[in-house]
Amino acid sequence: MLIHFSFGQTSENDKIIELGKAYKDFMFRNDPNKEIIKDLKKNVPGSLDAASAFIVQTISRNNKLLSKDHLMLPDSGTIKTIYIIRAINLNLREESQIENGKLIDSLKNNDIPRLELIDNYYDMLFTSVGNKEPEFDLSKENFNLKEFNLRDDTEKGIFFLQCMRLCNAVIWGYMNIVKPPNTKKAYEYIKRFPRFNGQPYFQYNDLYFPDFQMVIFKKDGVQSYKSYYLDKYYELLINHLICMQKENASEKERYDLVLGSIIKESNLYKYTKLKPTLEEILKAQKKE
Repeated sequence: MLIHFSFGQTSENDKIIELGKAYKDFMFRNDPNKEIIKDLKKNVPGSLDAASAFIVQTISRNNKLLSKDHLMLPDSGTIKTIYIIRAINLNLREESQIENGKLIDSLKNNDIPRLELIDNYYDMLFTSVGNKEPEFDLSKENFNLKEFNLRDDTEKGIFFLQCMRLCNAVIWGYMNIVKPPNTKKAYEYIKRFPRFNGQPYFQYNDLYFPDFQMVIFKKDGVQSYKSYYLDKYYELLINHLICMQKENASEKERYDLVLGSIIKESNLYKYTKLKPTLEEILKAQKKE
């Protein structure tokens, strides 16, 4: 029994390392060939079935990540395994690496907060949607957050903010790198943003969940989750308004954006560096 147990553990760790390497090599624009996919699907321990299937989707074009099967949060064991696979991918990018087997065992024994595991899962999912889809278009998507096995507003907020991170990345270059900003192109992409619970994305206002701390980027250490992600989200909303103004959207459309979104939620301004700009927007709106 002891020999069988040890063999099982080694086999599982080996597959986790294989999946981590594949994720590292093919998470961006590179595409795995059929043989690589075939090997990844081979000899998968039962405990890794769901995690392995998810990783295969994240490295594949024309994937099914936006189907309900993948949008729905998996069980706690699966999201922890996916977290470990991503950690292996990050470790493999370091010159001074931790031995992969030791890293896996350490993370398996570590009590990783559920919110970090959820953030990691949807970060990987929406990153892959951005990397692997030839053309960004979520206009046909309506994310009903009641359907995804998310327990409360915090978990739903993580899903929403990770999706908005992708949306912000799509227009960021047009608004910040191009001089002058290409508001026409950015606005075209904004019109391809998804809906949430049947409403335009900006009408999602359930963002008063309790803040929590986690490492978002290793170089920055532990930081406020809401201070990072709400700041980025407010940036997106402001850029959306700028595009509306430059591209001659109607006064009603601009009014709906300002008063239908968290632009009006001054109690959340403590989480963003853009407070002065937001206050000016509200002030200008009251004058109209």
